[in-house]
Amino acid sequence: MTFGPISSRRFGLSLGIDLSPNQKQCNFDCVYCELQAAKPIQKFLTYPNIKDIINEVQIALKNDVQFDFLTLTANGEPSLYPYLKELVYELNKIKQEKKLLILSNGSGVLNSNTFSALMDVDVVKFSLDSAIEKTFYRIDRALKYIKLEEMITKMIAFKKKFLGELIMEVLIVEGLNDNKEEMLALNEVFDKIKPLRVDFSTIDRPPAYPVKGISLKKLEELSMHITSVPIVLAKHCYKGEKIDFTIEELLKMLQLRAQSEFDVENKFSQYSKDILEKLIKEQKVIVKNLAGVKFYKKL
Repeated sequence: MTFGPISSRRFGLSLGIDLSPNQKQCNFDCVYCELQAAKPIQKFLTYPNIKDIINEVQIALKNDVQFDFLTLTANGEPSLYPYLKELVYELNKIKQEKKLLILSNGSGVLNSNTFSALMDVDVVKFSLDSAIEKTFYRIDRALKYIKLEEMITKMIAFKKKFLGELIMEVLIVEGLNDNKEEMLALNEVFDKIKPLRVDFSTIDRPPAYPVKGISLKKLEELSMHITSVPIVLAKHCYKGEKIDFTIEELLKMLQLRAQSEFDVENKFSQYSKDILEKLIKEQKVIVKNLAGVKFYKKL
């Protein structure tokens, strides 16, 4: 069940726990999924038992395997694991200084038991590819009992109670959610959910269905419509020469939109980085750590 550790740009070193190691089991059948297309299901049919999972994690800890996150994932949707509450409880007892992370499509908030289980996870990542019902079903091909409006309402309620770190993820598909209307709808919803950050990307692996990603330039342009929360762009979005910003330009930019550490590393020239450090020392710019990613914002 365990695999890795894998180096993740957004989460550091991650030791994965696959809760569906033998087959794809998901209540979505996303068009962009890197796994083979499969009919969505409401619950897991096969799954590992908690004792075996805990034994494998304990072996990794005993062998001093270096990692930052214990990541609950699956060939499908990990929140469908039938004993998630119990598993999270047992992992929290042994994880030491590590953080527990789950990579979920977000549908777990619709189930009261799963909602409760997610409350005990340190970092929760939900996907939300569209805030418009028709587009949501075209991209994520979810079971019909999953109602987008209800899911969003429950995500808002979850964030209000959740003491951990909530991250959202959006994946853009050509011809489906790659327009301003979609972005403005998402921006409005993110303003209500209030995640710490939103990770923004497009298709970069062979998908289950004949769909395509968008250009990196368009991805960045679309992300500019998301103004209610900090944005992290996929690493390969950064192209071209690094830029020299004046103090005034830098302060204006950081006032309008927080810049991630990846923006700084890939877009800022050394001259601009030196100015940024100066502004931080002068306390004109603050640095915030949002679920493992640093952001820079004008005070």
